[in-house]
Amino acid sequence: MLGIPKYINHIHRIRQLLLIALFFIGFAAFSQQDAQYTQYMYNTVSINPAYAGTRGQISIAALHRSQWVGLEGAPVTQTVNIHTPIGYKGLGMGVSIVNDQIGPTSETNFDADFSYTIKMASEARLSFGLKGSVNLLDIRFSELNQFTSDQILQQDIDNRLSPNVGAGIYYHTNKFYAGLSVPRFLETSHFEESSLSTAKEQMNFYLITGYVWDVNPFLKFKPTILTKMTQGAPLQVDVSANFMFNEKFILGAGYRWDAALSGMVGFNISEGFLLGIAYDRETTALGGATFNDGSFEVILRYDFISIKDNLKSPRFF
Repeated sequence: MLGIPKYINHIHRIRQLLLIALFFIGFAAFSQQDAQYTQYMYNTVSINPAYAGTRGQISIAALHRSQWVGLEGAPVTQTVNIHTPIGYKGLGMGVSIVNDQIGPTSETNFDADFSYTIKMASEARLSFGLKGSVNLLDIRFSELNQFTSDQILQQDIDNRLSPNVGAGIYYHTNKFYAGLSVPRFLETSHFEESSLSTAKEQMNFYLITGYVWDVNPFLKFKPTILTKMTQGAPLQVDVSANFMFNEKFILGAGYRWDAALSGMVGFNISEGFLLGIAYDRETTALGGATFNDGSFEVILRYDFISIKDNLKSPRFF
């Protein structure tokens, strides 16, 4: 009799893993989505190649995101990028690596970004960008096979490569910015129709904008909006508001439409060195699940500010 509760828990665990596995298989059967970020305002180059080099100096960033902590197989994302203006006036370039893991699926994007910026007015710049990328896809069906005898789930998909291209435009002054981008144009199908599923990269359209108000000499206020449109998926709208105190401390909140509430804190450790932390809590039924402790995200960004650079304070975007 004492073994019955343990047996029931074991069966419940297997059922939970099966449901998770089936969810991710169903996800792969329709389309692949770009990685999701809460601190998108500090990671713009990942979604818009026109941003490359617009900070005026070498900028390097690393981001880690753990989504739905406590749910086995939930998304985990790591991003590393570096971008800079280059010798010829108006040109910029950058490279980035984005690793995204969801259940048995792991994909890595290697991106190269190129931009050209033209001067519109004394403080206004308009940039055009191109992105070239290679996607490396790995699906470990064998991890699911321990819960089923289905012979279809026998062969893993190892290191499936596919190239892609994207583009974007980005306009900014010292207070306002707006950008429109499609990081990947090619809707590549990774599997034959006769396979278990067809994973297809869908085009993701991004619109980002924000404005910085100087409330007083010691306080800045910046509202931002990120809109993501993907065929076959709900419209995603992220709205955030951040305050910067004394050019050092950042405090803010965000709302992902019909999805999550977010809290954000940041600290300019030194000139050009930013630490940002974010926490999301789902507003859907998933947010109330006992196994979901929310989503955590941390970013480190460093700008190699030179003496001749004309920036007078840390860029807030």
